[in-house]
Amino acid sequence: MTYTYYDYLELAPGASQKRVEMAYISLVERFGYGTTDAGQDMSGLLRMIQAAYEVLSNPASREEYDATLAKEAAMADAELKASLDSLAIAPHRRVQNPPASLQNAFAAIAA
Repeated sequence: MTYTYYDYLELAPGASQKRVEMAYISLVERFGYGTTDAGQDMSGLLRMIQAAYEVLSNPASREEYDATLAKEAAMADAELKASLDSLAIAPHRRVQNPPASLQNAFAAIAA
C-alpha cells in the first residue's frame, strides 16, 4: 500500500493550512521522543511526518503535490478500466441441450 503525505499527517486531502499545522504539531508531540513505550524506533516515521509537513505547509508545493496525486489516480483508474474491459465476457447464452449427465441428474431429482 502506498501512503500519501496526507496519510502521514492523518488528514483528508482538502484540509486547511491551519489543520495541517495542528496535525503536524500533534504528531510531533506524540512521537517526539523518537521511540514508543515499547521501545520501537519511530525516527523513520518522524522523518516522513516532517517531509509531509514541508510539502503540505507550502501552498505552491502542495498544489504541485495534489496535481501529481490526481494524475496518478487518473492513471490507476485508466489501468483498472482497461483491465476490466479485457475481462469482458460475452452475454450469457442459454444452453439448448444440456449434457446427458445433467439431464440424468434432473431426472433423478424429479423422480
